Amino acid sequence: MICYGLWRGERPTWASGAGYLCALAGMAGLMLPGVTAPPLSGAALMIASGIAWGFFSIRGKGAGDPVLVIAGSFVRASLFAVLLAVAASPILSLDTRGVMWAVLSGGLTSGVGYVLWYTALRGLSVTSAATVQLTVPAIAAAGGVAFLGESISLRLVLASAAILGGVAIALAGKRS
Repeated sequence: MICYGLWRGERPTWASGAGYLCALAGMAGLMLPGVTAPPLSGAALMIASGIAWGFFSIRGKGAGDPVLVIAGSFVRASLFAVLLAVAASPILSLDTRGVMWAVLSGGLTSGVGYVLWYTALRGLSVTSAATVQLTVPAIAAAGGVAFLGESISLRLVLASAAILGGVAIALAGKRS
């Protein structure tokens, strides 16, 4: 998204550029191989997911009503998911309660989150939106610690501080 914003003519200040680099260094530190780092295949999938989310956000920035856009996306995705579940039914073991929770958590929480994100995108430049998105891994890691009992490591603390600090520097640099 940052590259797209630059291509579209957005020009960050030196402070914003330093903030991006700091946040990206924090992301690299979080992803570096080690005892608690994700496997390379998992990291590659996360990177691909981040790139897809960037395209989703860029397209959503110019979309109309966030509620209608997200509802349409969810209907189309749901149809695909139902077809996939039917095709895979010989090897899947679907449980009604599990499906209900998946639909509720995916449809409600993700849907509300996407509507909020699309609404926020209206007031952000592409590079600002990309910068804000860099906070997601640190927030997800904090959720893992708070809700899943994952351990806090020095690397996690330093990487999260670099990510969040870099984002704060980048956003503060845009205002100056």
